[in-house]
Amino acid sequence: MKYSEMTKEELLEEKKKLAEAYREFQSMDLSLDMSRGKPCREQLDISMGLMDSLNSQADLSCEDGTDCRNYGLLDGIPEAKVLLGDMMENHPDNIIIYGNSSLNVMYDTVARAMTHGIMGHTPWCRLDKVKFLCPVPGYDRHFAITEYFGIEMIPVPMSENGPDMDMVEKLVSEDESIKGIWCVPKYSNPQGYSYSDETVRRFARLTPAAADFRIFWDNAYGIHHLYDDKQDYLIEILAECKKAGNPDLVYKFASTSKITFPGSGIAALATSLNNLEDIKKQLKNQTIGHDKVNQLRHVRFFKDIHGMTEHMRKHADIIRPKFEAVEEILDRELAGLDIGEWTKPRGGYFISFDAMNGCAKDIVSMAKKAGVKMTEAAATWPYHNDPNDSNIRIAPTFPPIDDLKLATQLFALCVKLVSVDKLLEKA
Repeated sequence: MKYSEMTKEELLEEKKKLAEAYREFQSMDLSLDMSRGKPCREQLDISMGLMDSLNSQADLSCEDGTDCRNYGLLDGIPEAKVLLGDMMENHPDNIIIYGNSSLNVMYDTVARAMTHGIMGHTPWCRLDKVKFLCPVPGYDRHFAITEYFGIEMIPVPMSENGPDMDMVEKLVSEDESIKGIWCVPKYSNPQGYSYSDETVRRFARLTPAAADFRIFWDNAYGIHHLYDDKQDYLIEILAECKKAGNPDLVYKFASTSKITFPGSGIAALATSLNNLEDIKKQLKNQTIGHDKVNQLRHVRFFKDIHGMTEHMRKHADIIRPKFEAVEEILDRELAGLDIGEWTKPRGGYFISFDAMNGCAKDIVSMAKKAGVKMTEAAATWPYHNDPNDSNIRIAPTFPPIDDLKLATQLFALCVKLVSVDKLLEKA
C-alpha cells in the first residue's frame, strides 16, 4: 500500500513498528561505510600482478628505445598511448599520458584556462564572469573544481538520455560567459545513465557563443560494465566533433584508477591536435615527463586492450552481486510504497536514489546515527544545494557484501521512517 494513501492512524502505527526496528539497528553498534565509490579489497587483489610485471632485472626501455628510468617523452611512452587510446577509442596521436589521476588533469585544464586562456583567448581570470554547465545530479568533485576557481555553476537536468540538450544548446549559444560543461557520458555518476546517440551528436554540433568553450568529457567508466550481455554503447565524441566541423570542442579524460590501483594508475587526455599543441606549451614548463616506469608497468601487465577487457570482467564478477543485492533489497522493502525511486545501472560505480522531496538530508543523517556513513545529501548538486533535498548517491562497491546488505536494509528503513514523518506533517 502506498504510504500516501494511508490514514494518519495507519501512518502512526507504521511509524511505531519502524522506530522499533531502527532501535534494533542502533543496538548493533554498526560502523559501515557506503560514502565513496572505492574498489574493495578483492578488486585491488586482482591487480597485484601489476607489481610483478617489472623487477630489477627487467628491460625498462620502451619500444622507441627510450630508457623509462630517465627523463623524456613529455606526452607518454608510445605503447601506453596505444593502450589508453584503445581504451578511450582514440588514435594514439591524440593522446597525452599523465600521472596517476584524471581529476588532477581536469583541475590543471581549468587552471590553465584561468591563468593563460585557451588557444590564445583571454584568460578566464581576466573576465568579469565565467560560467559552467553542470548536469545534475552529477559528480561532486567536478563541481568542487569549478567552485574552487570561483566559476558560476548552472544546473542542467539529466534524463536517461543525458543532459537536457535543448537547455544546453540554448544557453551555450546565447551566453559567451559559459565556457564549459562537465559530462560523465557513460554510466554517469551517480545515476549510471549513458548518453544517447542523439545526445552525443547534439554535443558535437553545438554552436557556442564563446570560441573557447570546451566540453569536459570525463569518460571515467568507459569499460566498467557489470554484464557481458547488457552493455551500454557510447558514440565516440571526438570523431563526431570532427564530422561536425568542431574538432577542438572536446577535452576527453580517462584513467585506470578503478581498473588497477586508485592513486597508482595512469591518466590520459584525448583531444584535437590543435588543443594538444596548446596544452603542451604549458605542460613542458610544468614537467619533463610523467612516471614512465608506471606506464610501462601497466603495458606489460595488460599487454593490450584485450587483456584490459578480460581484467574488467573480473571486476564485474566481484561487484555485480553487490549492485544486485542493493537493487533486490530496495525492490523488496520500498517498491509500491511511492516514497522513492532508484536507478538500475548496467555499469559504473553508483546507484542514484531519489527520495520524497525534503527527505534526503534526514535519511542520510538517520543512517549515520545508526552506524552507516553515506555520501552527504546534496553532494550531487553544485554548491551542495539540491533544491528538492531528494537525491542520495549509493556506493555499493567498497563494503563486503554482508555489510552492504545490512547497510542497505538500514537505509531502506530510514527512507520509510523519514517519509512517514514527512507525510504526518501534512496529515
